[in-house]
Amino acid sequence: MKREEKELAINSLVETIANNSNFYLTDTSSLTVEKVNQLRRKCFQNAIQLKVVKNTLLEKAFERSGKDFSELYGCLKGTTAVMFCESANVPARVIKEFRKDKDTKPALKGAYVQESIYIGDNQVDVLASIKSKNEVIGDVIGLLQSPAKNVISALKSSGGKLAGIIKTLSEKPE
Repeated sequence: MKREEKELAINSLVETIANNSNFYLTDTSSLTVEKVNQLRRKCFQNAIQLKVVKNTLLEKAFERSGKDFSELYGCLKGTTAVMFCESANVPARVIKEFRKDKDTKPALKGAYVQESIYIGDNQVDVLASIKSKNEVIGDVIGLLQSPAKNVISALKSSGGKLAGIIKTLSEKPE
């Protein structure tokens, strides 16, 4: 790879890192070509951008990004595939689903998720359980609707009793 090509690759990585607040560093070594193609398909179906990168170029991109990724430098050994995604938990779920067949790969080396760094393959379950923005919004809406639904169901269950009481109270004595 020539110097100009390396610069283009580093600049492309810096731009991709800047545009994504979540990325996972994975080890896909020892996967067959067929398995890697299956992983790429799963990533594509889940809006994950998968890139196999040279560790030295990725480290330089980290340095130029303006953020502190120094904790992830130790993960940059061997084959590294980076999974970029808008949602924080989708790549971890894809990894877990892909490993259902007793595979140990892709192995999670590290992850940068919403300003936090996770190191090691033992973090896959933790990352998969993180709720996405849409899931949190759905939970909040459900919590806000719950009291209103309780009041409405209470009014409906009491039937005409409550309506009769209100009518009686609203009548003016003559």
